[in-house]
Amino acid sequence: MAAHAHAAVVTERTGPRVPAGRSHRATLHPGAWWLWAVSLGVAATRTTNPLLLALLISASAYVVATHRSAAPWARSYTAFVRLALAVLLVRVLFAVALGSPIPGTHTLLTLPEVPLPHWAQGIRLGGRVTAEAVVFAAYDGLKLATLLICVGAANALASPTRLLKSLPGALYETGVAVVVALTFAPHLIADVRRLRAARRLRGRPDRGVRGLLQVGLPVLEGALERSVALAAAMEARGYGRTAEVPARVRRTTAALTLGGLLGVCAGTYGLLTAEGGTYGLPVLLAGVGAALAGLRLGGRRSPRTRYRPDPWGPRAWLVTGSGAAVAALLTLASVRDPRALHPGVVPLVAPTLPLWPAVAVLLALLPAFVVPREPS
Repeated sequence: MAAHAHAAVVTERTGPRVPAGRSHRATLHPGAWWLWAVSLGVAATRTTNPLLLALLISASAYVVATHRSAAPWARSYTAFVRLALAVLLVRVLFAVALGSPIPGTHTLLTLPEVPLPHWAQGIRLGGRVTAEAVVFAAYDGLKLATLLICVGAANALASPTRLLKSLPGALYETGVAVVVALTFAPHLIADVRRLRAARRLRGRPDRGVRGLLQVGLPVLEGALERSVALAAAMEARGYGRTAEVPARVRRTTAALTLGGLLGVCAGTYGLLTAEGGTYGLPVLLAGVGAALAGLRLGGRRSPRTRYRPDPWGPRAWLVTGSGAAVAALLTLASVRDPRALHPGVVPLVAPTLPLWPAVAVLLALLPAFVVPREPS
């Protein structure tokens, strides 16, 4: 009877037992987040309308705010936003200082012009700054800033370690190098914040050259310790082990992978330019197929298994499909109504928000409602 009472007490304290792997299966595949973010980036390249670009930024920011975890790598979104703002500012400053080929009649200010030699014709320093040139530079810089923010959303939502497990075996070594590089910066920032907070609590300076030197040495020491621990863990787990495959398979793999990557580059270039609209999509699809075949064959050289791999479920299809739908609809809108997606600057007109492209951008909010939030 005492044993039964003890078991009842333990059951009452611990609560119902959760089956192993349930919380793991509830998380979204990291590749779905990346495909969603890349699709939003593709959509951003199809327009210079600042209202649509702001809507894309707002949609991605809302999804990040609702589904970002507390992990160190999830804090990189703020850094990408700051980088995007810096890119926008630099683009506008270059247009002001170096001039712009966009003609304009609305003069904002006139800077002192520096005379240049004859071999530098077409380039000027200073001179007349027009509103049309500044607005054109702001539109162009905002498009690149939106692309960077979409990449930052993928970095904040997709776990790099889980993404590494999902890579094909042929890219395992490259994936490890990329993941280590991506996770080094967030840990470095976290170490700097921790050490600066500790120095402030002790009443020591944390700014200036002296504070930087006294904080930098412990940060580098911690980074070195993590590198040594990572190298020991990789060595203990047999990192770099490969299997013997025939030479014919190796040559076929190299040809398919290289040809596929070249096809992807050529197809992407065709899609981004007006002249390559006819051949861009077929070449891109052929390149993706060849690259996937090469990666499939190359995986034979990597004899390793995956522990609890992330499944690609219905939620992953919905997230990927929402991003792909935004990219496809904005691409269609850029062909059907290019003036709405590319507001003119000569003459200078106020941008308007086109209705159905704006509704298409709102599809990017679907992950905020179909993906369960990770427990904090």
